[in-house]
Amino acid sequence: MSTAHPCLSCGACCARFRVAFHWSETDAHPHGVVPSELTQPLDPHRVAMRGTYAGAIRCTALRGEVGADAHCGIYAHRPSPCRELKPAWEDGTASPQCDKARAAYGMAPLSPQLWPVAGPEAAETG
Repeated sequence: MSTAHPCLSCGACCARFRVAFHWSETDAHPHGVVPSELTQPLDPHRVAMRGTYAGAIRCTALRGEVGADAHCGIYAHRPSPCRELKPAWEDGTASPQCDKARAAYGMAPLSPQLWPVAGPEAAETG
């Protein structure tokens, strides 16, 4: 089992799905954090991350090469769709979206064995 988070060598979801969300998540709103310059308007209420709206999808915040060395350049400020899409098995459940994105880039689905298992001491304190 590797100690590196599997997403740090993937990035497929960032290059596969449209990332649309309410404009108030952007820094154009007093409580928003997503950099608005990385978004484009969809309608009066929603924006999308640049690069994810149409055509060859690749989020403008994605850094690195899909399947090799990829990460989100705004991870701490990513929008809700990105926060909600969980890697397969990270929390013990499958993720069809993760599997679909990985398959589109010729990568095998993630497996439960890629994630650390809580030891007995975790069960005692949890």
